[in-house]
Amino acid sequence: MRLVFPNSHRINRGNYVIKELANNCRANDVTNLIVLHEHHGVPGTCANIVSHFPYGPTIYLILHNVTLQHDIGSYKSSTVSEQYPHLIFEDFKSKLGGRVRDVLKFLFPVPKEDSKQVGPHFEIKSYEIRQGTIGQTEAEREWVLAHYTRTAKKRNLLPEPAAHSTTDSDRTSSKRQKR
Repeated sequence: MRLVFPNSHRINRGNYVIKELANNCRANDVTNLIVLHEHHGVPGTCANIVSHFPYGPTIYLILHNVTLQHDIGSYKSSTVSEQYPHLIFEDFKSKLGGRVRDVLKFLFPVPKEDSKQVGPHFEIKSYEIRQGTIGQTEAEREWVLAHYTRTAKKRNLLPEPAAHSTTDSDRTSSKRQKR
């Protein structure tokens, strides 16, 4: 994962407590702490944490569709790419999307104009944003993904898909007419 996050240092968490890691990051002027969990060699299927120091925010996320360097077919015949990653943010137009985009884009250096898209790739699904750092248990929750709740009030936070917006509104209006 060092190839995914350039300018990073890998530390096995082992028996370290999260609060101790956060205190060590503050003491050593670390800007971000990324806690990646892996299950059977696949990173990100459990909870992952990105915490910005010294004051936050902290974003909790899950990685989906992870393709690492060794999973790519042309990897064996080529050298390891040291290019900076390309970030693709699609439909991040809402206030919440902008917040997630800002947290993630400062983890990576800006790639060069003529660089190619090669190497590992993955999708991120965030489920919580806290205003403090990872060690602060009293930090206020800025946003939480709550499954099985009514989202009528939250629709302005979530981006609407462009292709399905007319068909969805037609369906809801036809349902209302039937009632």
